[in-house]
Amino acid sequence: MLTVHHLGQSQSERIVWLCEELGIPYELKVYQRAPRLAPPEYKALHPVGSAPVITDGAITLAESGAVVEYILAKYGEGRLAHGKDHPAFADYLYWLHFANGTLQPAMMRLMVTTLLQAPADNPTRAWGEQRLAQMLQMMDQRLGAYPWLAGAEFTAADIMAGFSLSTMRHFQPLDLAPYAHIRAWLARIGARPAYQRAMAKGDPDMELLLG
Repeated sequence: MLTVHHLGQSQSERIVWLCEELGIPYELKVYQRAPRLAPPEYKALHPVGSAPVITDGAITLAESGAVVEYILAKYGEGRLAHGKDHPAFADYLYWLHFANGTLQPAMMRLMVTTLLQAPADNPTRAWGEQRLAQMLQMMDQRLGAYPWLAGAEFTAADIMAGFSLSTMRHFQPLDLAPYAHIRAWLARIGARPAYQRAMAKGDPDMELLLG
């Protein structure tokens, strides 16, 4: 049995959501933060001690992108991913890896400068804000042309990026008012039954930041 170890308000929500979209059997174990960090029993699951973590038989796997690709390859049966012969294959790959390769690190950098109370004219903070705005403008333009990041179809790329612009905003507030297409995309995500089921199971008391 595939087991998803979900740390509340964390990137592991992607994995719960993915499993719900695929409709595959899985066991969900939910761990609460104590108070902000992962509890010791979660950290003991993997040497890095961060979310997500899955176990599947003798396999223990961490890292969002790796877990998503593993589940898609083993259980997806071609769903929520584009293969090499699909015309949007390159777009799918780019946006799938953009989430944790570019967007999430930018959000984390901004969170660190916020926690350190860096002044607005701090060069690192100013650069980070400018860089994130550049990313959001690109995403907004993309989502103005297509309903989903990889094009016409919802894919795992949307699952990967969704966390960074929704739940991550509990840790680093972000004004999405200038990005109408991103906000419309988040509304489409929020309307998906699988997303609603995943959040109800994993984070039932959390406010969903989808606009």
